[in-house]
Amino acid sequence: LLLAVTGIALSFPLGVLLALGRRSNLPVIKAFSVTYIEVIRGVPLVTLLFMGVTMLPLFLPDGLGNPSTLVRVTVAITLFSAAYLAENVRGGLQAIPKGQYEAADALGLSGFDKLRFIILPQALTKVIPAIVGQFIGLFMDTSLAALVGLLELVGVAKTVIQQPEWLGTPGGVAREVYLFVALVFFIFSFGMSTASRGLESRLGVGKR
Repeated sequence: LLLAVTGIALSFPLGVLLALGRRSNLPVIKAFSVTYIEVIRGVPLVTLLFMGVTMLPLFLPDGLGNPSTLVRVTVAITLFSAAYLAENVRGGLQAIPKGQYEAADALGLSGFDKLRFIILPQALTKVIPAIVGQFIGLFMDTSLAALVGLLELVGVAKTVIQQPEWLGTPGGVAREVYLFVALVFFIFSFGMSTASRGLESRLGVGKR
């Protein structure tokens, strides 16, 4: 939960900034955004997790010390999610009619006010299903943290099974443990999906 919530909270503003940067008219900002998005999207999350655990301290100043495995995994997940979120937001920005931009310019709004009051609200509303789908996938992908030694839900399940006091089903398959883990993932994923549909209904997404 900590990995998912932190990753979602940090990747959302970063993804929006990357999407805006990719559509920017400034060559340096656009080149950086495009390079970041394409590089991160071309690398599996497992690779980023191993890179974050082993290489993140090399890029930090000496004063920051040696961050914990949780911090390293959180950074890797955030950077990974932000690249995909940026493409979803960019799709929403491209779906905004040109007349909306022209209307904002006709009202004399500044660039920041135009994005804040007209462009971003419409763009984000259009891509709510895609964003929530990505967040659900990110929540399930946190199970990969077990591969880098972080004791998350799947790792805890494996630890429980290995205990001498474990009394499971005959044969040592431990079906009930993995069924419980699957149920936890389903409950939270279904909850996010239900909340997404409620938000779409309140905002009138897909309605004229």
